[in-house]
Amino acid sequence: MKFNLTIIANYPVPLRLGIFIIFLLCLWLPVAIPLYLLLNSDPNLTTIVTMTILYLEFIALLFIWNKKVYKIQFWWRQYGLVFTRKNGIELLNGLSLGLSFTFGLFIVEAILGWVKFVTPSANFTMIIFEGLLSALGIGLAEELFFRGWLLEELKKDYNSQIFIFANGIIFAILHFLKPWDEIIRTFPQFPALVLLGMTLVWAKLGHSNRLGICIGLHGGLVWGYYIINVGGLIDYTGQVSPLFTGIDNNPIAGIMGLLGLGLLSILMRRKAKLNRKND
Repeated sequence: MKFNLTIIANYPVPLRLGIFIIFLLCLWLPVAIPLYLLLNSDPNLTTIVTMTILYLEFIALLFIWNKKVYKIQFWWRQYGLVFTRKNGIELLNGLSLGLSFTFGLFIVEAILGWVKFVTPSANFTMIIFEGLLSALGIGLAEELFFRGWLLEELKKDYNSQIFIFANGIIFAILHFLKPWDEIIRTFPQFPALVLLGMTLVWAKLGHSNRLGICIGLHGGLVWGYYIINVGGLIDYTGQVSPLFTGIDNNPIAGIMGLLGLGLLSILMRRKAKLNRKND
């Protein structure tokens, strides 16, 4: 029996998203469960292996989904993953902006006396390199999912005000899947994640739907935090509540991080508005 998957394109977006996720889980779970049972003695390795397989299957499903549902062959172009010099430059610009934002936030806190910079770890150079690789991997993976596939699905049904907010909400929720008591304890991080998700959408809209700026900006934020946290660059003085500096030393789980993201969002939103006027 041959199924005509093009009818899915006419379904409302919640149903389309649900169908895609069900397809993805049907591909992933038969592989992930045996691996989990085999490697459960090493939780870290289990997570790395199973999540890598999940993402590779996500990429494979995108080929099938776009070809069978939307009759699109080069789907990555529609998502903004174009291999051009301009997109590459925007990736580097985003990377430097995200890195500068993170360090700028901690420099302000150091001036206020809330943190102090200390001598970094002995293997600091290696930490910088490892952090860059991890940040680019996370940036590419998450941005292709959230500002690539998910955003394009939302744009098919909703106007800009709705799809920008919806993308931010879904981004925050999927980063907040944890026990209820942890959700309550770390809740200040949630509005920051919503704002970050929306900011990354504005960044993409402000750069003619190219994904490079999003990958770079997201990666730069992760890279900066990795360098500071893993490299042991700062100590907290305890002069203020973690509500200001960030719960669990997570900079976006505090008032200062939220204010900083607010400034970043204004910058990206203005860029998006300017780009829309020029189009």
